[in-house]
Amino acid sequence: MSNYDFYFTRLMYDSGDWDVDIRTPSNILNSLVEYTTLRVDTVERVVALSDPKMLSAPFCYLAGHKLVQLSPIERKHLERYIKGGGFLFVDDCNHDIDGLFAKSFEAEIARIFGSKALKKIPNSHPLYSSFFHFDGPPNTSVELNGWGDDLVHDYLKAIEVQGRIRLLYSNKDYGCEWDYDFRNKRFLAVDNTRFAVNIIQYALGA
Repeated sequence: MSNYDFYFTRLMYDSGDWDVDIRTPSNILNSLVEYTTLRVDTVERVVALSDPKMLSAPFCYLAGHKLVQLSPIERKHLERYIKGGGFLFVDDCNHDIDGLFAKSFEAEIARIFGSKALKKIPNSHPLYSSFFHFDGPPNTSVELNGWGDDLVHDYLKAIEVQGRIRLLYSNKDYGCEWDYDFRNKRFLAVDNTRFAVNIIQYALGA
């Protein structure tokens, strides 16, 4: 880690489909190189949630579509990581508040941290001004025609520890929105991965 300020860690878990949106990490890493002065490892790291190595990662990403059923060691590591000052970004690839991933993951979080731990964060939260300025969570094109909800999710949820977000949870499916070759950004009027820069800058600012 001494040669880098940041590296991207994707968490592999035994249930569900953790290996989604495979181009998203390289796209995000490209944005960090383009917009910031961080020394960035440009290679995604994949680490099992059951592996204690994940406890030392500065930032972890967990996503999927399917049922999430964590093992006892996965729950233990998740709790230690969040309470110990790590930062986990969780993205529901179903972009559906009542979908299978959402219900099962939120149930796991309630089991570990309590039913009231995961809370909506206001659109005035420092997360939205940690690098670029946003008036709240950017919408994604995919959430406009989700799996039965057909709603725009106007908030994100989080678990905060001592006033800092340690787990950021999204039903907006940013992973799918950012799952394209970073060289195609030139075709976008506005780079939609800029919010990822905010998330990571906030995570590193603790």
